[in-house]
Amino acid sequence: MNSAILSRPACNALRGLAIIGIFLHNYCHWLGPIVKENEYQYFQHNVDWLNQVMVSMDLNLPVHLLSFFGHYGVPVFLFLSAYGLVMKYEAKPHLSTEQQTRMYNISGKKLTGSINWREPLHFIRYHYLKLFKMMIVGFVAFTMLDLITPGSHHYAALDIVAMLGMFNNVLPNPDNIIWPGPYWFFGLMLQLYIVYRLLLYRRHWGWTVGLMAICIVIQLILGVDNPESEVMNRYRYNFMGGMLPFGLGILYARYGEKILMTFHSPITNFFGCIFCLSLIYSLSGSMVGWTFVPFFFCLLSVLVADLLQNISWLSGIYKVLEWMGSISAALFVCHPITRKIFIPISRHGDIYAGLLLYIIASIGIAWLFTQLKAFNSEREGQRQKQEQKQEQKQEQESLPPFQAIPSPVPPTKV
Repeated sequence: MNSAILSRPACNALRGLAIIGIFLHNYCHWLGPIVKENEYQYFQHNVDWLNQVMVSMDLNLPVHLLSFFGHYGVPVFLFLSAYGLVMKYEAKPHLSTEQQTRMYNISGKKLTGSINWREPLHFIRYHYLKLFKMMIVGFVAFTMLDLITPGSHHYAALDIVAMLGMFNNVLPNPDNIIWPGPYWFFGLMLQLYIVYRLLLYRRHWGWTVGLMAICIVIQLILGVDNPESEVMNRYRYNFMGGMLPFGLGILYARYGEKILMTFHSPITNFFGCIFCLSLIYSLSGSMVGWTFVPFFFCLLSVLVADLLQNISWLSGIYKVLEWMGSISAALFVCHPITRKIFIPISRHGDIYAGLLLYIIASIGIAWLFTQLKAFNSEREGQRQKQEQKQEQKQEQESLPPFQAIPSPVPPTKV
């Protein structure tokens, strides 16, 4: 893997790592006797609980670790999203001068000249619709299942409108109005798309670093006051809480070689992973350190992907992660549905039986949805080709028939 540029397979492998952490965390943290995470707020008693579990290990240790740390797959997704935006919409520093002049609009077509004022609105609309199409089927299916299963949620009209409009993150008490809970991510991503296009797109790196610094400083101030407060909770539900990994993704895409976020050999990658794991665990024990844990999770994920890609006997794991990344979007959308179905099994005592059924069902449904989407895309492509051929045929038939033009008779010599 190039130290500056993540290949498409490597990005898929990172998505695979991230979605595994997210969808397993979202199941495990619903179990009563399992350690709870510090995702939006910092609770010292959760850290103390984790330390106690690490001292007195039992068979549920993997579930405890997934519950406490698995949500850090979200920062990895934010990192990759920002990286992808820069690679798609901005000129890359490593390209030639001719290539650097190329830009692409939201439809993938090359742009020449300046962008008019409508382009940011088109960009935001395009990404909103992309998120909406991803979310709506899962939301409809979940609400119907939720209605007929125990513990159904009472939706207010504003909650539903806010979910569809993806502005529920900014409303009071987001924990109580966003249902299913993992779908808060859609509102977060829409905010970050807006921030990127209006504030960070093709701007000096100082804009990105400055915004990251402002968001971190405000979070630290809130944490000093009360890290368990509802103010901190609402703050981290919105783009400010995800600005650190998102900004890192932008900087890595633009200046990867300069900021040296990866190493160059399996040995240094291995020790880099050990270093990151140690820092992640130790920094999680304080509010200030907890603020910077997403940075080291992003670095760790890149190092792991690089390590798996460059060691031949680990290639099987790398391929599995790459495949998981290819179904990550469908898995994210469908896993709240399967969680609602299988969580009673684990809550009634058999933790691993419910978890295993949840994993199998979630991955199976995600694979099916991905296959159906690919099938529909293929049919749409074939339909477009047939329409193009039909249009070409009609154009040819509309042309006048070819008429032979008699060759001129050469003049006779007198």
